[in-house]
Amino acid sequence: MATFEELARAAADTDVRTVATASAAPDDVALLVLTSGSTGTAKAVRLTHGNLLASLAAKAETQSLTAADVTLNWISYDHVAALVEAHLLPLSVGAVQVQAAPESVLADPVRFLELIDAHRVTMTFAPNFLLGLINEALDRMPVPPRPDLSCLRHIISGGEANPVATGIGFLDRLAPYGLRRGALWPAFGMTETCAGSIYDREFADADRTAEFAAVGRPVGGLRIRVAAVGTAVPLAAGEVGEVQLRGPMVTSGYWNDKEATEAAFTADGWFRTGDLGRLVGGRLTLVGRTKDSVIVNGVNYHSHDIESVLDGLEGIERSFAAAFPTRPRGSDTEQLVVAFAATSEVAADEAALHRLLIAVRDSVVLHWGFRPALLLPLPKDAFPKTSLGKIQRSLMRRRLESGAYAEHLASVQELVARQLGGHVAPVGSVEDTLAELYGELFAADPSTISATAGFFDLGGTSLDILRLKRLISQRFPGVNLPVLTILGSPSIRALAARIETGHSGASSPYDPVVPLQTSGEGTPLFCVHPGVGEVLVFVNLAKYFVRERPFYALRARGFNPGEKPFESFAEMARAYADAIRSTQPHGPYALAGYSFGAAVAFEVAKLLEAEGERVDFLGSINLPPHIKYRMDELDFVETAVNLAMFLDLVSKEQAGTLPAELRPLPRHEQLSRLVGLAPPARLAELDLDLERFTAWADLADGLTGLGRTYQPSGSVARMSVFCATPLRGSKQDWLNNELKRWEDFTRETPRYIDVPGEHYTLMGPTHVTSFQSILRAELDQSLVRTESGREPGE
Repeated sequence: MATFEELARAAADTDVRTVATASAAPDDVALLVLTSGSTGTAKAVRLTHGNLLASLAAKAETQSLTAADVTLNWISYDHVAALVEAHLLPLSVGAVQVQAAPESVLADPVRFLELIDAHRVTMTFAPNFLLGLINEALDRMPVPPRPDLSCLRHIISGGEANPVATGIGFLDRLAPYGLRRGALWPAFGMTETCAGSIYDREFADADRTAEFAAVGRPVGGLRIRVAAVGTAVPLAAGEVGEVQLRGPMVTSGYWNDKEATEAAFTADGWFRTGDLGRLVGGRLTLVGRTKDSVIVNGVNYHSHDIESVLDGLEGIERSFAAAFPTRPRGSDTEQLVVAFAATSEVAADEAALHRLLIAVRDSVVLHWGFRPALLLPLPKDAFPKTSLGKIQRSLMRRRLESGAYAEHLASVQELVARQLGGHVAPVGSVEDTLAELYGELFAADPSTISATAGFFDLGGTSLDILRLKRLISQRFPGVNLPVLTILGSPSIRALAARIETGHSGASSPYDPVVPLQTSGEGTPLFCVHPGVGEVLVFVNLAKYFVRERPFYALRARGFNPGEKPFESFAEMARAYADAIRSTQPHGPYALAGYSFGAAVAFEVAKLLEAEGERVDFLGSINLPPHIKYRMDELDFVETAVNLAMFLDLVSKEQAGTLPAELRPLPRHEQLSRLVGLAPPARLAELDLDLERFTAWADLADGLTGLGRTYQPSGSVARMSVFCATPLRGSKQDWLNNELKRWEDFTRETPRYIDVPGEHYTLMGPTHVTSFQSILRAELDQSLVRTESGREPGE
């Protein structure tokens, strides 16, 4: 990726030369498009020039698309619909294209209508979930906008099933703004068919009595048949069977995957879609799938991919995790249900089972970006299996929807309520509105959300904080709560108090202590930030301590306007020690530091011990005592690149090559390039732009500078050292030659604990469930040892 300025400079320095025109045959591969997006094991679909040309010609004819049209796309380009339907199709006829960032529409669905009006769009694409979001947004707005939609000829709606009620509701709400009654076209397409290939141009009149809309009739050249599943035997009209397709726009198979290609086609050459449907009067209606998957917001997630991750979670019986869809009547999209059998030890311990529920929920959120609608702990005998041991997901879905699991669902709801301290109803309009926002974020009934439950205890993630921040500013005009305020006031009641008093916290005195989890009677744990200064890395860890012990994080000074960064390591340690004592006046204390933060935690522990306090637990998370040599290696560019990698703005591979590329550039261009490389959706999730990233990089560079002056000295009573795979070299060398140097600075021999993952990933989605278990066990053992003076079990 390059900025416009970089391209302009390159053009000015480059001689104009003639480039030979490439030629291609119809059977030559034009595109390799991955199926499944970011889920599961992707296959590369071969789309030839012939496939694309046939598809584009057929689409253009079906949609009557010409150079006079204006199209609008907001779908990201990792989806075939964006590439073919929304880009190549208008390009093929010379139509005008309007490209909008996905986050601009998802954050404000009504913006979609405003874009149509502003650019006089004639054709666009909107999955059913967006139609539902627009319906909900319009119903919530006290004064809805009044866009002129008379220009819009049709909206293609594919990617998931279209409930008739949602579509008709959409048309009814927008009819006053000029939207034609026949403008909504439910559709069907796959990567393997060059996106949309079947359109329902008769919606809604022909579908009015059905629950779900038909997907309609095929484009020219595409043939449809419904056959007995797994065979080439056609069924009579109206019978349900496997939908199979044939035509010049259908792929010939998958790149370098003979097995998958053979499985995708019948013996007589028809492509097997994996969907079940019926043909009546030439119109296709889908009724289910032969493949086990869940479609959430238009994205297909394979059940076995979700289950394979959950199967590795500690506390779940192997081969007893099932992921399957449910779709409550009237819902705009399918919802995910995760059923699992807990091990006997976990099932017998309510707190442990609650932690496992958190782990399951967070694994889905962190890997796939959405929450399960239902978590269902079941005994092993409640999982129907075939003679070969395969869980019968479709049977479990039928049992769920028939009410067979009602008792189990009620039991888990009661368990969660007890663990969160019971239900306290919201009081007043502000709390009621916040409950609605929490319900929107967590796909929950607002009446079930307690006003005193913590945001993270309910399932919130670090990204949800930013979504909540945007929602609050939308529902409460003029209120702009800093992220730190939301972190420090995570319940509905606490946030309502901030809003009602007008005390946003933006101008509050600096307090490094951020309470991420405040329930529990155990010794509180204070965790010091890594070298980036921020504490969001601890959010997903803190929720595992619910009802066990409070979890506080320490955040660097300098993020808020007017805050002056620390000028010395000693000043930072002193500020943190004072803040900890303000929160917990007397010991015993439990401290930990991640990476750079471990050195700070060591200095804080020394200060507390010098004041006569006990520090019963001090954890160094993958940091040796001597950090100056590493800090000396980190110039501003390395620090900025590490920050970008830490925030998932660039990949680990990019981080390895970027410093050399960026060093010759001026600082502003270095930072601009890093932000330009970041996925726009990730920037939106983090509420980050160039100005904010620049300020953050400057703060991180300042902390690096403090590290260059740091030399450890003195000692603490004890330490637990957590060893992950280092940035360079082997884990054993890292342990023997670096981490064990802590023995020079502790009065007792440190304990060394191996943890999975690498330095930057040990608290990430893949490893956080394992790390929390190891950390909690070591913390408990350390506190028992110091309180009793003996090892556990003695």
